[in-house]
Amino acid sequence: MKINLTKLILLLGLTVTMSCSKTAKKEVEPVNYVKENYTKKEVKITMRDGVKLHATIYAPKDTTKTYPILLQRTPYSCRPYGEDQMRPKIGPNEILMKEGNIIVYEDVRGRWMSEGVYDNMRAYIPNKTEKQADETTDTYDTIDWLIKNVPHNNGKVGTWGISYPGHYATVSTIDAHPALKAASPQACIGDFFFDDFHHNGAFLLSYFRAISLFGTYKDQPTDSAWYSFPKMNTQDQYQFFLDKGPLKNLNEYFQYDKPDSKNVVSKSDIDDFFWKEIVEHPNYDSVWQSKGIIQHLDKVPSTVATMIVGGWFDAEDLYGPLETYKGIEKNQPNNYNTVVFGPWDHGGWSRSKVKNAVGNYYFGDSISLNFQKNIETKFFNHFLKGSGSKESGLPEAYVYDTGKKKWKSYDVWPPKNAQKQSLFLAEDQNLSNTKANTSKISFVSDIKRPVPYSEDIKTVFTPRKYMTDDQRFAARRPDVLVFETEVMEEDMTLAGDILAKLNVATTGTAADWIVKVIDVHPSDLKNNNEDMQSHMKLSNYHMMVRSEVLRGRFRNSFANPEPFTPNKKTKVDIKLQDVFHTIKKGHKLQIQVQSTWFPLIDLNPQTYVDNIYKADEKDFKTQTHSVFTDSSIEFTILK
Repeated sequence: MKINLTKLILLLGLTVTMSCSKTAKKEVEPVNYVKENYTKKEVKITMRDGVKLHATIYAPKDTTKTYPILLQRTPYSCRPYGEDQMRPKIGPNEILMKEGNIIVYEDVRGRWMSEGVYDNMRAYIPNKTEKQADETTDTYDTIDWLIKNVPHNNGKVGTWGISYPGHYATVSTIDAHPALKAASPQACIGDFFFDDFHHNGAFLLSYFRAISLFGTYKDQPTDSAWYSFPKMNTQDQYQFFLDKGPLKNLNEYFQYDKPDSKNVVSKSDIDDFFWKEIVEHPNYDSVWQSKGIIQHLDKVPSTVATMIVGGWFDAEDLYGPLETYKGIEKNQPNNYNTVVFGPWDHGGWSRSKVKNAVGNYYFGDSISLNFQKNIETKFFNHFLKGSGSKESGLPEAYVYDTGKKKWKSYDVWPPKNAQKQSLFLAEDQNLSNTKANTSKISFVSDIKRPVPYSEDIKTVFTPRKYMTDDQRFAARRPDVLVFETEVMEEDMTLAGDILAKLNVATTGTAADWIVKVIDVHPSDLKNNNEDMQSHMKLSNYHMMVRSEVLRGRFRNSFANPEPFTPNKKTKVDIKLQDVFHTIKKGHKLQIQVQSTWFPLIDLNPQTYVDNIYKADEKDFKTQTHSVFTDSSIEFTILK
């Protein structure tokens, strides 16, 4: 099946989308601007091991000046190919495009027009020999060639990218080339056991159609897609996966697990190597650990300024940018390292749309455009065209309070005046400041009726809008426990990470645990978003602020899973990623606890098996789970 690449890229949020108003359409279209002001050249750059990578160079036609180089390395293609074919927009944003910069895109090793074999999140090689190559050396060799061979460059390079290209921007900072002065990893993947395809060991079932995008074998350059996507033949994603049953039944879509009689790896195994990798490595073993980039951030030199960008409602890569910023801060405290988090979903800050909303929830106008003009452009210009000093005029942490709908600046993230405060899960649906006598609250987790992650009936390539979805549909189910405060008499600002300290029990030997933080709105609110789904109302809206899952077998170790002892009280801690959200006066803070979240994550059999990807139908059992009232949620509260 051939794919529409443009549609795919828009779905993944990996490039900027252009949304023009009627007024803007009267102006010069971006495609004309690039053609009129840039020349395009396609080159092959030889890496130290002899592999040639394809790069596309857009250089300003005005050769009376020198320009910095802005480089994006991507697995998603440098398209369009051909020196007479121009992208409609180039660079991180339209301002940087029109100011004049040398913009370079490169197909990473093994993708599209580049030679070599692709390795999904290729592992960093420490203490490399002279001819050994990984993504850090490919970036170094690319920059070295560009500086020496592209006319009219000023000797300074910046890297940027969103999602997977954001990961390559992070990679560029490790053992960096001396010419690299600025890097902006945005929605950057940090570790595939915690980003995108896994969350704390649970498989993101809703992403299964994207597996072939990263896992279909190719060893020759190509300018057209060599992979195809599974067809669901339904508009009801929930029912599709429920009918499919155990994960092993999805093997048919990837032609997996068909070795020949001599047990030699067959071509069908190679064709879907990413699915094979996922299935054969259910735990956080050496394979996944080697692919993570977070643990190598001690190798970012002080000569590279970094600006990490993310969205508070990014369903795909929230762990990566937060941990990248924190990792550089921890390992390189003297580096210029900043963070920007706004009210965006995946890549939302790069779009030109005036209205900024995530799903049904509206945050305001021109939020992304202001970021592009006043933060992103200033960052690159200061380090690539200006003095490059640490006095950039930009804050260390520029973060958006998604409750008050206001930007705030801090010297560090989380803010210094943030303190830990615990609330306890009490009886009668109360979220209390004090721990009462311990009792347990039980619910039946029916594997035939798992809790949906959304009330929408549809199929999506990668889910997004659920991150701000109204959670009333879940709160009204008997297998979702609800705990909430009284109506707030004053504002409470959550500013930092959240730790759910659950004490639980189950009649089975395995279970997942999902915790959601909800902002319950007052009843008198009126709708303020004309694009809101017609059945939805802001009146009593249960806005999801943050949510996370922990596959219970990993409660003590992601590398060494273990079963639950039936009916035994057990401690399960779940780290939820950072938030910056004020539960305003007149609102309520609510916690929801559940054990299924379907089909966002796959179904846990609820009986322990060594590998859930190979579980049989008979392994799946309905169980009763309990949460004890000495469980608590530890918030980071801004004082």
